[in-house]
Amino acid sequence: MLLGGSSSERDVSLASGFRMTDALRARGHVVRVIDPASDATEAELRQAAQVKRAPPSREHLARLPKNFVRLADLKADVVFLGLHGGQGEDGTIQALLDAFGLRYTGSGHLSSALAMDKDLSKTLFRAAGVSTADWLMAPATADVVEKTLGWPVVVKPSKEGSTVGLSVVKAAKDLAPAIEEACRYDDEVIIERFIPGRELTVAVLGDVALPVGEIFPKHEIYDYECKYTVGMAHEEFPAKLAPDVAAHVQDQAVKAFRALKLSGCARIDFRLDASNVPYCLEANTLPGMTGTSLVPQAAEAAGISFEELCDRIAHLARGR
Repeated sequence: MLLGGSSSERDVSLASGFRMTDALRARGHVVRVIDPASDATEAELRQAAQVKRAPPSREHLARLPKNFVRLADLKADVVFLGLHGGQGEDGTIQALLDAFGLRYTGSGHLSSALAMDKDLSKTLFRAAGVSTADWLMAPATADVVEKTLGWPVVVKPSKEGSTVGLSVVKAAKDLAPAIEEACRYDDEVIIERFIPGRELTVAVLGDVALPVGEIFPKHEIYDYECKYTVGMAHEEFPAKLAPDVAAHVQDQAVKAFRALKLSGCARIDFRLDASNVPYCLEANTLPGMTGTSLVPQAAEAAGISFEELCDRIAHLARGR
């Protein structure tokens, strides 16, 4: 199990990784825990495995080394990726594992890179017939944004997850500070038309869409705090949707999954507008598996326990 890492989603990765480790061990797997950004023992990492209300600071992350070369000597039937964001999810570690001849969970290096880059993934969604909101890439003036997209807009790092660095901008005066905040986490910033409506998510396991879920966050958007703080959001699986709408959202999720050539387990997020049009927000190739995460809830709604879910993900990788 690779967990931790040096991205802004390190805390989420620790929480997800240890939950999956325990589930895999309960299914009889022998699991060794490795943090590619530290030499800490499993016991030391477990002490640090608590999700905070804000992502780790840049200063904290800068102190973490990137000693991925240790993986060259790794011996494993399957490398289970519990990493989130950064080089753990953008194709970097996947490419290294490919070079070392190791099987691993989730998508390959090219698919991982495409899904992490929201600009490229949205272009591929459109080509595959998946609805997605109009967008621009920064730099863009407030006048251009207003004429092209209108207000409000969502400003976020193009290659981050967990809504890290994301802002909803409702007026021209707030655009520049939002872009500056997003630039703290990435060298590219995407500006996307805000879609009012319902927050939906679909987990795809293998090539099969699990039940659609709906998220009800305490905040205006499903942000970092709502995602990882108990009580800051509640979810319904399956979502209360007309059967034809639910089937269409699932179909869009599978199309998005295939458009990026994903594999294993991924989560596809949507906004459903008042006309029941689902707009794909992004694909998550290594979705969270914490106690508040969405994919385990989708699996449960499909009659799949968390232990079985982790077991299936491992076997999908082994059969690749």
